[in-house]
Amino acid sequence: MTGLKLCLIDANSLFYRAFYAIKTQLSTSQGQPTNAVFGFVRMVKKILEEVEPQYVAVCFDVGKVTHRTEKFSDYKGHRQPMPDALVSQVPYIKDVVQAYRFAVCEAPGFEADDVIATLARKLSGKVKKTVIVSSDKDILQLVSSDVEVYNPYKNEGVIFTPKVVRECMGVAPERIADLIALMGDASDNIPGARGIGEKTAL
Repeated sequence: MTGLKLCLIDANSLFYRAFYAIKTQLSTSQGQPTNAVFGFVRMVKKILEEVEPQYVAVCFDVGKVTHRTEKFSDYKGHRQPMPDALVSQVPYIKDVVQAYRFAVCEAPGFEADDVIATLARKLSGKVKKTVIVSSDKDILQLVSSDVEVYNPYKNEGVIFTPKVVRECMGVAPERIADLIALMGDASDNIPGARGIGEKTAL
C-alpha cells in the first residue's frame, strides 16, 4: 500500500454534526428520520473530493462504557444521551458506509478516536499519508510527518500538519495530551489541574 493515501473518518463526529446542522425535518414516508443520513452522505462526498484517498475506514463509537469511564466515572458525564431520532439513523448510516465499500471499524469499550489512533499508528510507514477526518482537538496529538487531520467544518476546511497544530494550539502535536491534562477539557468534562488555565498550561 506504500504511496497510497488512507482516510480515517470519525463517524460519530460527522453524523452528530449532520443531525444538528440540518434543521429541516427529513423523513421517509413511514416517518423514519433521515436528516443525519442525508447530511452524513453530503459530508462524505465533500471529504472524498477534498482528500482524494485510495482507502477509507469509517470508525464508530460503541456504547457509553469505555476504558475511560472505568477510570474516571465523570468522563463525558454531563452529555445528554443520543436523541432517539439520531439513534434510529445509525444503522442506515452504517448501511451507507458499507454501500460505499468502506471498512467499518469499531471495538467494544473504545471510542472511535481510539480506533483511529490505533490504525494510524499501526499503518504508519505502510501508506504514504493518513488523513484523519475529525473536529476533535484531542486527535491533533496524532499529527506527524505522515499523519494529517482534516477538519471539514473549520473555516471551510483546515488541514492540520505539525506546523498548523503549533500555530493553532501553541504547542507541538506530541504536547497536546499534556496541554489538555493541565488545562482540562469542558467538552469531555475533564477538570484539569486546579488553578491552571490555557495560558498557564501553554
